[in-house]
This record gives sequence, C-alpha cells and structure tokens, in this order.
Amino acid sequence: MANTKSNIKNKPETSTQKYLSIDTIQDSVVILKDGGLRAVLMTSSVNFDLKSSDEQDAIIYAYQNFINSLDFPLQIQISSRVLNINGYLNYLSEFQQTQKNELLRLQIGEYSQFVKELVDSANIVNKTFYIVVPFDPVEIKEGLFDKLSNAFNPKIAIQYKKEDLEKYKTQLWQRVNGVMYGLKRAGIYMTPLNTQELIELYYSFYNPDSKPTESLHNVEDLDIT
Repeated sequence: MANTKSNIKNKPETSTQKYLSIDTIQDSVVILKDGGLRAVLMTSSVNFDLKSSDEQDAIIYAYQNFINSLDFPLQIQISSRVLNINGYLNYLSEFQQTQKNELLRLQIGEYSQFVKELVDSANIVNKTFYIVVPFDPVEIKEGLFDKLSNAFNPKIAIQYKKEDLEKYKTQLWQRVNGVMYGLKRAGIYMTPLNTQELIELYYSFYNPDSKPTESLHNVEDLDIT
C-alpha cells in the first residue's frame, strides 16, 4: 500500500499543453498537431443598419458571391472582452503629474475618474472579429472511437520537411489572398496576424483572466533552443 502511494506521489503531472491541438506558431502560421496549417485574419466590421437599401443589397450580393466562390471551409471567430482602459488611464496620470497649472491638474484627475467610473458602470465590451483560413495537407478520416481515443491520448505532432512546409505555406497564403480580395468587395478589410500577435491571441483565449493590456515578451527575444 505504501509503495502504491509513493508511486502516485512521484508520478509526473501531465501538462494541459499536451491536450492542445496547436503544435507550434511560426512565420505567421499556426501549425496543428495533425499537420493542418491555419492563418488568422483580424477583420473590420460593417454597420449594416446604417447603410442605404442599395448599399445593403450590394454588400449581400458581394458576400454571396464570396461564399459561392469558396472551395474550403472558413471559421469566423468573435472575441468579446470587457474594455480595458488601464493604458489610457496611466497616460492621463502621467500627463497630470507634468502639469504645473493646479486647475488643469485637478480637471485631468476628475476627467480620469469620470472615464473610469463610466466604463466600470456601463460594462462596455470590446468585440474583435477574426477569420481562420485552413489548409490541411494531410487528410485524416476519424470515426467516433478514434476521436474519443485521441481526446485522452493526443497524437504526436506531424513533422514536415522544410521544403514541403514552405510549399504548404504558399498554398495557404494563396487562400488568404483570395479571402481578403473577396471580402474587400463587401466592404470588409482585414490583416493577417503575425507570429507575435498569434501567440498573444491564443494566450488570451486559453487564459481569459489575463489583462488585455499585458503584452507577452517579443517572440524574437525568446530563447527557444
């Protein structure tokens, strides 16, 4: 009995990272453990209700043509987070300390307090829109049993040769350019997230309690050897 307890105590803990589908992020591309590649685009939004009837019809028609032109699936992700204005409040605080005019310094303090109370009471939410463009060089057909088995026993990440990976990335970015062109006709503009932005995005998804204003270290400065 004592040996059993000792073995349980000395058993290494399993990292939750083992169960994530992401293997690595490099060159602005998310590489999944099953070999799939993903690019993430941050998009603008369109206030459809403020458009005229003709403009609304044009947007619908352009979006319809875009959807019909696709021969691969897309994922649309909407991220809603409470607006964090700590950076702006810190700026006001520093600006207040540099003022020699006592009245101006007092007004800045009152304004800063007003903005903070307004955001806290109104519970303002900041929404960000993303489009995930996929490319799957390796097509794997799984049944229900395989999916359940992989949930508890994650597969080892698929490794590509450098030349194959570059070829797959090129094909992925061809899809990205097609998506950007198609949605631009509907009045939606977007930009691909780079490696640093992707890391911070997924970090915030898996760590929802983290502060939006906190930035991770620059990925180029990290020692990953």
